[in-house]
Amino acid sequence: MTRQPPPPQTPAAGLICLGIVTGTHGVRGAVRVKTFTDDPLSLGNFGALRDASGKRRYVVRDIQPDKSGARLMLDHITTREQAEALKGEMLCVPRDTLPVLDDTDDFYHTDLIGLTAQAPDGAALGTVRAVHDFGAGDLLDIDGVFVPFTRDCVPRIDLEAGHVTIIMPQSNEGANEGANEGANEGSDEEAMS
Repeated sequence: MTRQPPPPQTPAAGLICLGIVTGTHGVRGAVRVKTFTDDPLSLGNFGALRDASGKRRYVVRDIQPDKSGARLMLDHITTREQAEALKGEMLCVPRDTLPVLDDTDDFYHTDLIGLTAQAPDGAALGTVRAVHDFGAGDLLDIDGVFVPFTRDCVPRIDLEAGHVTIIMPQSNEGANEGANEGANEGSDEEAMS
């Protein structure tokens, strides 16, 4: 059985999540952050970060690399207990603070969420609900079905039209089932004789 991640928290309109606090470091209030930026240290380049509601602001005093992405010291967070209270907190920025992407093959994950997924023949497959990375590359979550975010599986993205073209990866299950059925049929015949 495939384990599904918990339903993601959704940032307020106009906010983009750049990282999530995953834990603490030391006793002086440093937080570990899983970042969703190409360069984890760029998290400090966007000015004050905000929580998912947009109401609370976090000013980054210091940023260091960490195995999970980045380790941040935030203004007014000076104890381990304060840092622990932030575990699970999304760190967001207003969408208009993100750089404009020049390359047509680059996308912000948030731009993909909500797009209609369709087969090459135009048949509807569902809706892109999230983009995940469990360590082996990005996956599009299309109504609970994970599809590798590669050019082979996602050959076309049309943001203006609001859809992505999906070629579902081939599974070996069907081939194995057919082989097993044939093997089972033979053994049934042998058992009957």
